[in-house]
Amino acid sequence: MKIKLIQPAMLPRPMDTKLKTRMSPSLALLTIANLTPKEHEVIIENENVENIDFDEHVDLVAITVTVDVMNRAVEISKEFQRRGVTVIAGGIHITADPEGALNSFDAISVGMAERIWGRILKDKESNSLKKIYYDMEGISGEEIVSPDYSIIDNKKYLYTNIISTSRGCPFKCDFCYNSCKDTLKTYINRPVEDVIKDINVLKTRHIMFIDDNFIGNPKWTKKLLKEMKPLKLKWNAAVTSNIVDMLDLLDEMKESGCQSLFIGFESINSKSIDSVHKVQNSVNRYEKLVDEIHKRGIMINASFVFGLDEDDTSVFKNTLEWIVKNKIETVTSHILTPYPGTRLYSSLIEQNRIVDFNLSNYNTAHVVYEPKNMTAEELYNGYLWIYKEVYTFKNIMRRLPKSKEQWIPFLSFNLFYRKFGKLIELLCTIVSFENIGRFFRWVAYRIK
Repeated sequence: MKIKLIQPAMLPRPMDTKLKTRMSPSLALLTIANLTPKEHEVIIENENVENIDFDEHVDLVAITVTVDVMNRAVEISKEFQRRGVTVIAGGIHITADPEGALNSFDAISVGMAERIWGRILKDKESNSLKKIYYDMEGISGEEIVSPDYSIIDNKKYLYTNIISTSRGCPFKCDFCYNSCKDTLKTYINRPVEDVIKDINVLKTRHIMFIDDNFIGNPKWTKKLLKEMKPLKLKWNAAVTSNIVDMLDLLDEMKESGCQSLFIGFESINSKSIDSVHKVQNSVNRYEKLVDEIHKRGIMINASFVFGLDEDDTSVFKNTLEWIVKNKIETVTSHILTPYPGTRLYSSLIEQNRIVDFNLSNYNTAHVVYEPKNMTAEELYNGYLWIYKEVYTFKNIMRRLPKSKEQWIPFLSFNLFYRKFGKLIELLCTIVSFENIGRFFRWVAYRIK
């Protein structure tokens, strides 16, 4: 069979440029490609970087779906179905809300693909395709399949050096997909040797780990770090704020080449944190956490969610002051978004507070529900305001890291990615995203 794997185009948020959509390829599709027996031909089309060829003859189309691209995925499905092509959908949104997807595709895949994809292909070949394929029992770490990195077109992306070491998360915050009743119930790690093998395949000294929680199993993380140290890597990952209780692990992360950590602070208001059951966060220890990370020369990408039920309009000014005071290097902001299937979604449905059911607006940049202590307009305007204020020249310089070693990566992100993102996007179209990415990696490697 000739199989086409598709990632639908995302709708940009107000602060986004093509640098975001060109950041890296889809690990999900690369993994599906590696799961596909070699007698089949596989084509990957990422609509964020190229047009979909609807007229190319294929036997099967598979689409990876997040909530904000669901509407586009349905449009893509209809176009192929009109041409007599079978369409399968999978991904986190399909797993979280299968009922909402059943009628839009020939079949859906709910759960992890490792045990499902082969069955789908066999049933397609024997004309016995089922409507839903379901595997939520969970797989072992040994069953997780590596992405097929060999088929990446490097010219299309800034970075191709992305690795996942785990699936799931030990925590079940209300607004996260991990709170869904049909998501993975456990947190699993891949074998350390498999992760090291992926690192060696990529042939790069800079690695971006894209796990939900790189330290979900601290003992396993220490084993990986021990194997990574001789490789002399520079890497970044996402961790939870309870790493403040694991300072020995933080030391090992620094020694193995950690450059920056993405952390979901979400709010500096402890009542807001409690309202979404983010039990791993302790607001009164945030400053100690920041201090310990900065003392080790590691930068922080802090994520904040605005519009929690305990938030009022003062949250924006207070958060900005905290960010500047603590010299947080980069900031990612979100409007609270009730993804279908999560506990937050169920709660807001029960309270009749969801006012917008257009899934294209569920990209954390729109207000789709009724906030409690501010208007929807105040929430949206505050969200835009804090992004602009964080990346003013004044506040960029006020957040300049104490360590001069971090100045180049700090200024590269704050100025070239955020402040002048549109200009860099234009430059990338002239000299290619691959070359721009290679240049910044070259610079990063030479920082002592």
